[in-house]
Formats: sequence, C-alpha cells, structure tokens
Amino acid sequence: MDTIWQPDVLDTSGPKYKAVMLVIRDQIAKGTLPPGEKLPPVRDLAWKLGITPGTVARAYTMLTDDGTLIAEVGRGTFVAKPDAKTPLLAELPIEVDSTPHNSERQSDQVNLFSPHLPHVGQAALIRNLLGEVAADPPSGMMHYPTRAGARPAREAAKAWLAGAPLGSFDADDIQLTHGGQNAILLVLQALLRGRRPAVLVEELAYPGFRRAAELLRADVIPVAMDADGVIPEALETAIKTHDAQIFCTSPEVHNPTLGFTPEQRRADLVDVIRRHDLQILEDDCYRLGAAQAPSYRMLAPERSWYISSISKSVTPALRLGIVVTPKGRTSVLRRTAEYSFFGLATPITDLAAKLLVHPELSSIMERARREIGVYVHRAVNVLGSYDLVWRADVPFLWLRLPEGWRAGAFVQAAEAQGVRIRAAEEYACREARAPHSVRFAVNAGVGLDDFEAAIMRLRTLLDNPPESIGV
Repeated sequence: MDTIWQPDVLDTSGPKYKAVMLVIRDQIAKGTLPPGEKLPPVRDLAWKLGITPGTVARAYTMLTDDGTLIAEVGRGTFVAKPDAKTPLLAELPIEVDSTPHNSERQSDQVNLFSPHLPHVGQAALIRNLLGEVAADPPSGMMHYPTRAGARPAREAAKAWLAGAPLGSFDADDIQLTHGGQNAILLVLQALLRGRRPAVLVEELAYPGFRRAAELLRADVIPVAMDADGVIPEALETAIKTHDAQIFCTSPEVHNPTLGFTPEQRRADLVDVIRRHDLQILEDDCYRLGAAQAPSYRMLAPERSWYISSISKSVTPALRLGIVVTPKGRTSVLRRTAEYSFFGLATPITDLAAKLLVHPELSSIMERARREIGVYVHRAVNVLGSYDLVWRADVPFLWLRLPEGWRAGAFVQAAEAQGVRIRAAEEYACREARAPHSVRFAVNAGVGLDDFEAAIMRLRTLLDNPPESIGV
C-alpha cells in the first residue's frame, strides 16, 4: 500500500492538505483503503510525502470532522465504517509548541479583527450531540419553545457557570439568549425607561454596548478610567449629569485594553451605584481562565445582570448566550425575550442541555485555551519590545503605538500588508478622544506560521514609521 503515499500525489496547485484529503477519499472510494484500515501516523506520512506534520494533521482532522475517518486516542486514525459513529474527539496533539491544525501557509491575508477558536474537538462533539438530538429530540419538533421545555438547558448552563464567583443563583435566575450581544440588547430593552435614557460605559469599551444602546435610542456616556477601571468619582459625576440608568462594564477582561478591575475598586463603584439606584450589566464573555475577583452579581446581587456565552470558549456558531439575573428579576427579561423571539429554537436548547454538561467539554475548553496561549506567545515573541499588553488566556492583544504612528494610519498600513486589525477609536464614543493604540485578535483559524508572519509584518511597520509630512 506504500504506492498510495508517493510525493507525486501532491502535484497540485492547491493546498497540500487538500491534496492529501483528496487522495484518501479517492482510495476509500476505490476500496484500496477499506473500512477499518489504519492510516499511517502523521509524522510518518509527512516524512514520506515531504511535507510538514501539521499539513497531514490538518487533513486527518478535517476528514475526522466530516466522518470519513475515526481517530482513537492511543491507537491511531482509521477509515470509518459506514455505520460507525464519529468519535467525540479527534486525535490531535496538544503540545503547546505546535499548532497541528493549520500549519500550512494558505494566504497573505490574515484577519485579526475578532478571535477565531482553534479546532480541538468541539466540532465532532457538537456534531454527535446534534445527531442524538435529531434522532430523539427531547423537546419534540412541532411546538413553540417554552420556558419549561428549556429548563434542562438552563440547568446545564448553571452547571457550566459553576466556577464563576456569582453568589447564590439557580436555573430560574437564568435566561438563554442568541449569544452575548443579544443578551446585552435584551437586558437594555428590559431595563431602559423614558425618552432619553443614558447608558454609562467605560471610555474605551466593547462596541456592542454602544450599538445596542443606540438601537434603543439611548444616549451613550463614556466614563473616565485609570489603570483599575472606571474612576468612582467620574462615575458619580456622569450619573448626576445624565439620566443614567445602567452601567455596562467588562471588569475581568476589559475590552480592548485587557485591563482588570480589582475587588476594592468594584466595591467603591457599587457604593456609588447603590446611592443612585443604577443597574449593572457585567459582560464576562472574554474570560477563559479563573476569575480574579468576585463578580458584580456577588457584590450587588440585587442589581447586577451577568452575561456570558460560549462564543469565545467553545464556538460562536451556536449563538448561545447566558444571562444570570438579579434575584427575582428574571420575569422581566423572560418577557422581553418571549416578546422578541418566543425563545431559543428547541433543537438548540436540547443541544445545550447535552453540550454544557458533557464530560469532554472541559478538556476541549482547556485545550482551546492552551492553544490560544501558543498564538499569544508567538505574538509576544515578535512584538515584546514594544508597548504590548497581553494575557496568555485572552484571545486578543493591545498595542500602544510608538511615536511616528497614528492608529488610523497604522491600521491602513497593516491592511495594505494583508493584516486587518482594529484602531482604538472603534472602542470609543464618537466624540471622544482615543489613544494611538490598536487591538488585534488571535485567529487560530489560520496556521501558526501564517499568524506569526502577519505579526512580523506588523513589526516591520512598527520598525519603519512613515517619514513623509503631508502639506
């Protein structure tokens, strides 16, 4: 069978991993690779074909994800039998010094706008669970969603949040949403009152806060910050000056600066907020590791709305968000959701009930977090001599530009080099001043070498600021 694996199988103008996939599918169709046949180990086949192990691993992974192959940990990769179920996890290396999925160079165009999770088994797991739901849907398929029908999903969400410092809550305090952004919009819809309500945000903040508030015709008021987050005195001034009703914040992973609001500062802000009877919307969607301080829901449980989602830790494709409401306030959010879209589709809640408590999920999330760390460290190795802010378990980085560069010009120059990043002004309110900084995300959908090459292009720009003076 060695005649199958010859270097000439890669005589194609397309990507080499696709050529490997084509050969395997062709040999399976011809019967040369029968069901149950073991394929060569990744490194052996890579050596024989004269390509990188990452290229072979990517081909094997994609064929495993689509059910053509089966990977069994410790045994190898096999041709799937026609009636075989796809295994829950592909056989993927998890060493932190390599990226097996996408290491072949594909393109000079690299989008670093938003994070892209690595493929570490979640696709296969979700596909299997979707199959179980399709074969025997617990909620049925012929009626509108109901809150009672979604209770198993809310119970699963409660279990998934078990490590978060949220204080006491139960499944009845949870509302499921179409992702984190939908959660923000629903909370604002449920709470804002009057003709011109004001939403308070950090002076550099996740743009989704602003977009949701603008949809509801609310004024968005930026509040001054220091290294620990929003300044309590500035918050009090903003509250007194405007019809402020809610404070939106990301205290664990500040987006875009990666800042963190320590417990004492949170307590000081809660004192101000309680005096003026505001609500708090806490966005915790970007936290992948352990929380460093009690959440606002623990510090002010009567007025804090905690939001999380699986988009940054499992997959954004399912659009599954979670709101933990203040005690006794779930009904107002439930009505808002029901009046907006009746509820999440029953196949999604049935899937969530299985996925969020699946025994493999925690290891998948840990593998994703570790691989994100590999990408982050590659970026730090290239840009570490500049004013770079990073955390190993956060899928984006914040770069303060050196003298000679303005953020807008740097973003344009980067895009001309095939690298798309975001300027600080995208996180500021329209009339606010923004620092000359940029945010770029970890895109683990491209190979580690592609990602590093993109960061090298940013480094070249930083090393060579423009000299011309426009007149």
